[in-house]
Amino acid sequence: MDDKIVDFIPDALYLSLMIHDLDARGLLCPLPVLKARKRLKDLAQGDVLRMHADDPAARIDVPHFCNESGNILRGAVDQSDGSFIYDIEKA
Repeated sequence: MDDKIVDFIPDALYLSLMIHDLDARGLLCPLPVLKARKRLKDLAQGDVLRMHADDPAARIDVPHFCNESGNILRGAVDQSDGSFIYDIEKA
C-alpha cells in the first residue's frame, strides 16, 4: 500500500469514538475548513469528524484551523491520489 498513514489515535480508542464523515473533495479552500467548522458545531465534545479533502491548500489550512479553534487534529492519511483524510476531534 502506497498510502502514507499518520495516526495519532490508538486503534482501541477508535472503538469508543463517534466518527462523522465529511466529503470536501472537489472544494477549494477555504470551503473545506468552513464546512468542517459548521459540522463540528453540531458534534459532541470528543466526537471525531473525518474529512476527505483534495485541495492542496487544505494541508496547511486544516492544521491551522485546528490550532486556532482549539479542536484537535488526531490524524491524517495521505492518499496515493493526492487527497487527504483528516481526523478532527471536537474539543
